[in-house]
Amino acid sequence: MTTSRRDRPVALLSLGHACVDVYQGAVAALVPYFVAERAYSYAAASGVVLAASLLSSLVQPLFGVLTDRWATPWLLPLSALAAGAGVALSGVTGSYALTLAGVAVSGVGVAAYHPEAARVARVVARGRHTAMGWFSFGGNAGFALAPLLVFAVVATGGLRASPLLLVPALAGAALCAAAVRSAGPVAARAGASTAVGEDDWPSFLRLSGAVICRSVVFVGLSTFVSLFVRERTDGGEAAGTAALFVLYAGGAVGTLAGGRLAERYGRAAVVRRSYALTVLAVAGLVLVPGPAVYLFVALTSAGLYVPFSLHITLGQDFLPRRVGTASGVTLGLTVSVGGLAAPALGALADATSLRTALLPLVALPALGRLLLCGLREPAPPEAAAPEGADPQKPVAR
Repeated sequence: MTTSRRDRPVALLSLGHACVDVYQGAVAALVPYFVAERAYSYAAASGVVLAASLLSSLVQPLFGVLTDRWATPWLLPLSALAAGAGVALSGVTGSYALTLAGVAVSGVGVAAYHPEAARVARVVARGRHTAMGWFSFGGNAGFALAPLLVFAVVATGGLRASPLLLVPALAGAALCAAAVRSAGPVAARAGASTAVGEDDWPSFLRLSGAVICRSVVFVGLSTFVSLFVRERTDGGEAAGTAALFVLYAGGAVGTLAGGRLAERYGRAAVVRRSYALTVLAVAGLVLVPGPAVYLFVALTSAGLYVPFSLHITLGQDFLPRRVGTASGVTLGLTVSVGGLAAPALGALADATSLRTALLPLVALPALGRLLLCGLREPAPPEAAAPEGADPQKPVAR
């Protein structure tokens, strides 16, 4: 990524996004340690993921509505700190209720961050898919690093070393503050005040339904793929951590690829093909035995993550007058809904087996693909030119 003055706010936002989304990945990465150290059942462990997702699901659209009314760039560093503090505290108490409360606080921090960060990123990216791809790449890179970070901290010091997990939040708060300063007056401009165009709610709702299907698959695998691979390969903690890392790391690469593919083939077409790939990849992950499971984890990661940043920009372009709301739904509500399904998967795994519990995940991307049939490419975003720019000059893509 270039580091020109124009791209500096995007770079800083991408790095800050990485520091915040470490905590979305960290909750799932902590699950095997909760099972090992505290003897949680699969259902209890998945309840931790639910706690992180539930409040995030409920409040993120509210933060999106707030972003549509008022620009709140000051919220970015505060939300980064909240996201880190909740996860950092979750390991220092033996109480299940306090553990749930800690990860719930982290979920609220994540919820507060994303709509405003996506709004600022959209403005400074000026409609460039690759720039938004870099912003999303930061978040997915944070996901990818989360298992390694948790392994480094908790595998050596146990759950009581979890306060060390606060370090990325401190860095993220500093990076977010620097991004807001670098963006200048642009960061203080509310998205709704510069939007042009009509909202297309039917297309947005179909897209949201597909993202929900993707979310259930992603959260289900994030919660259980580490334990599943340990069972399938007779490996230890390192084998499970490696599988989770592959799931997240492949996503970081896939997000960048998605932006470039969209510029060549169109966003809607790339999203549809990604969902089709995910059907085959998840089937292989669940059904094919042995070390080949890592290959299918990588393919699943690509299928889930190539459309990730495209979901965001499609949603924003379907609702050009409600960019914050669109971001709150596509980055928050629909993604977090996956956490609501995690306890059901955990209960099914307790009653049968992990493999049986994961089988329903094969059908969901197929349903998402059906929802996307015929989805049109929305008109490109139109907005007032940034301060100091020539409003007659076309925006480069």
